[in-house]
Amino acid sequence: MKLSTRDADSYFAKPDPGKTGLLIYGGDTMRVALKRQQVLAALLGPAAEEEMRLSRMPGSDLRKDPALVLDAVKAVGFFPGQRAVFIEDATDTAAPAILVALEEWRPGDAQIIVTAGQLKASSKLRKAFEAHRNAYAVGIYDDPPTRAEIERILSENNIRDVPTDSMSALGDIANDIGPGDFSRMIEKLALYKHGDTAALTLADIDAVAPQSTEAALDDLLNAVAEGRSTEIGPILRKLQAQGTNAVTLCIGATRHFRTLYTVAGASGGPAQGIGSLRPPLYGKRRDLVLRQAQNWGAQKLQNALTLLTDTDLQLRSAGQSAPALALTERALIRLAMMARSR
Repeated sequence: MKLSTRDADSYFAKPDPGKTGLLIYGGDTMRVALKRQQVLAALLGPAAEEEMRLSRMPGSDLRKDPALVLDAVKAVGFFPGQRAVFIEDATDTAAPAILVALEEWRPGDAQIIVTAGQLKASSKLRKAFEAHRNAYAVGIYDDPPTRAEIERILSENNIRDVPTDSMSALGDIANDIGPGDFSRMIEKLALYKHGDTAALTLADIDAVAPQSTEAALDDLLNAVAEGRSTEIGPILRKLQAQGTNAVTLCIGATRHFRTLYTVAGASGGPAQGIGSLRPPLYGKRRDLVLRQAQNWGAQKLQNALTLLTDTDLQLRSAGQSAPALALTERALIRLAMMARSR
């Protein structure tokens, strides 16, 4: 049977021990692996490996020895408790052996847990699980994590008191980085908050959030918008070392100042403008953009956008001889000087 994305999260958290098996497939191997880890932990408990209630085998082995699966499914365990056979990275070459095990499975046998990469609708493996009356097939896609998923990861790491602004910030981070990186970040956050019973703050999140090129670019643009011209050069050198080019910097600056102009130029004032942004801003980021827009005002922001447009045209000009990064740095310093002018 197919298990919908909506129902998958609740099933992974509490799998049915009476099911024959579960196929988890998808193009993102990390997402698939995390879901597999979750369902096996919920199904078997923490001592499954030590009690030999979990049998692991790569899908590639089943082509040479198809009986491996059925033998493991039927094996009688020494320790009591739920058993499972985990088949990793299966393809349609492993389908014949797995199909036999599905057909021969009886109550009391080990549950069959299979992971695979992206499978077409015509895949024998996928069709077998989708057609089976007592097994599930779940496709894992590159969708942003839901609030329920984030709450589950937080709960597993004993982080429970999470205000709305902190949850929104975590959602933004989860959308920007991979699922494995996000899980590791929450583990670091749990260590950071160990023994601290206070609510999770944005400062706590900032302390462990991964630093990326985007974060460095944000630091640069905030320094420019707030008139901190002495910080521009060092951050630019850092971005240059990370491979960021002048055109990318100019585009990022234009996007940032266009957002500020949208906020400052709203008919109902900046307070209304900040609420009209899509996607919306939350917490510290929202306060930062609102303050910058109010400090600049619509007219100065219009002048800033004109300067950035001229710089972008220069950078893309075939006859331009000046170093591109130097042109961009000069434009950003001029913007920082404008931020301090009245």
